[in-house]
Amino acid sequence: MLIASMAIWGSLGLFRRAIPLPSSVLAFVRGVAGSLFLILFVKARGGRVNAGMTPKQIAWFGTAGAIMAFNWILLFDAYNYTSVAVATLCYYMMPVFVTLASALLFGEKLTARKLLCVAVCVAGMLLVTGVAEGDAPTGSEIRGIMMGLAAAVLYSTVVLMNKKMPSMDAYEKTIVQLIGAAVIMVPYILVTEDVTAPSLDGRGALMLFIVAAVHTGIAYALYFGCMDDLKAQTVAIFSYVDPIVAVLLSAFVLGEPLSALGVLGVVLVLGAAVVSEL
Repeated sequence: MLIASMAIWGSLGLFRRAIPLPSSVLAFVRGVAGSLFLILFVKARGGRVNAGMTPKQIAWFGTAGAIMAFNWILLFDAYNYTSVAVATLCYYMMPVFVTLASALLFGEKLTARKLLCVAVCVAGMLLVTGVAEGDAPTGSEIRGIMMGLAAAVLYSTVVLMNKKMPSMDAYEKTIVQLIGAAVIMVPYILVTEDVTAPSLDGRGALMLFIVAAVHTGIAYALYFGCMDDLKAQTVAIFSYVDPIVAVLLSAFVLGEPLSALGVLGVVLVLGAAVVSEL
């Protein structure tokens, strides 16, 4: 179940490319679909939604959800400006930001191994983006890389906010976050997008349905459905199935180029992240 959910999320960039809608609209759809699906899933298992969350906790996780929505927007836009592999690897710099922020905010010790893993991740990212080869990205590539890294910063913020209140029910706080993501997108879309000019054909509508139902609803249900049977470390390690699938799809389905040094960069980024979790 865990591997399946990660593999599904790893294909998200491929489907996003086929949906001719603004990233904000896609983020809204994911928030609505994900929250509804998880509510139905929890009820089908005989559970309760909002069984005891205080207004303060609802506000906290709702805010985290709003940040998550803008994290999605940046990631979805990054897919449009650079390759799926580069955008995904930029996004998976998140553990570096979490490690550094945890030391600063929570006083967690920065061991020599963690610092080495951070350095290796950064070196790997320089290889993936082509900077280390003297082939610096230009134009839209730079924009995509910056969006991917900015998405990683926002993703790190959500992780740290969840870390601040770790004892909450995983389903419950995720539902609140998804609702928060959907709610914040309504005024944002009304201000930034022309809602009177839809541009979705039959193929795009099918892709949007798959992203809503499979990449959001089913993937979340699979992910949380296996949490009780796995150690946290196992979940952390296998989460890197997501970027591996994304890199493979980028290369073999979309035909996006990745040099030999870029492949080495992928190994360094993901390898250092996994070692950091051990």
